[in-house]
Amino acid sequence: MIIGIDIGSTTTKAVAVQNGKIIKTVKTKAFDAVTSATGALGKLIIESNLNISSVKKIIITGAGAVNINNEIFGIETHKIDEITAIGLGGMFLSKKENVIISNIGTGTSIIEATKEKITHLGGTGIGGGTIIGLSKELIHSTTFENILRLADLGDLSKVDLLIEDISDSGISFLNNKSTASNFGKMLETANKEDIALGIINLVYQVIGVISVFAARSRNNDSVLITGNGSKNIIGRKILEEISQLYNIGFEFPPDAEFATAIGAALSES
Repeated sequence: MIIGIDIGSTTTKAVAVQNGKIIKTVKTKAFDAVTSATGALGKLIIESNLNISSVKKIIITGAGAVNINNEIFGIETHKIDEITAIGLGGMFLSKKENVIISNIGTGTSIIEATKEKITHLGGTGIGGGTIIGLSKELIHSTTFENILRLADLGDLSKVDLLIEDISDSGISFLNNKSTASNFGKMLETANKEDIALGIINLVYQVIGVISVFAARSRNNDSVLITGNGSKNIIGRKILEEISQLYNIGFEFPPDAEFATAIGAALSES
């Protein structure tokens, strides 16, 4: 059995893979890379009723991997770069050998993965970290659960300038409910709920549009969404709206948040 561990800036994910199949996935949070990695491994073994002697090797990746230069618990430990891990994990989850991946974490990376090559196309600093940072300042909340709860009750028309605010009809392929300017209206009557929705809408519209451009530049008609941001239900709805506008599909496979850890484990399985 091989363990893949993705040591992120906020969350660490671990995956157990055996014979090319996912056995177990877990998540942990800690303040340093070593604690995160060992904690995730321990949780994985305990929750799966596994024997540590059954672990052949550990493959680590992510921002925190640079801080680990020794074996973990005496088990052979290797590193893999994060872009390669995302690409391998994306191909595994999509069951495709040619896929565009938008990995939404603290920021967002866009990757083209094929059987021959994994290429980092670019990305944006917009991501989950943007949602937390703006929410902390604008609505005084830093927990995703609370931000999503507020956003679910929000009214975007009190925050964003919409096409209908500047035109009696749609513009080009955009309908009258499309965003003309994120936070371009910002009414004095806008409350926390409206602002929370505006923040999430801003982040996912940026991610969605640059993902569409990336897919089109590679003659692909779909984008695989991975990372923690793949679980955001409101964000998913925003991406689906973008999909309808641009005729580019967005896919949300099971275990998408574990794509990087999965790719790490599969790199030597």
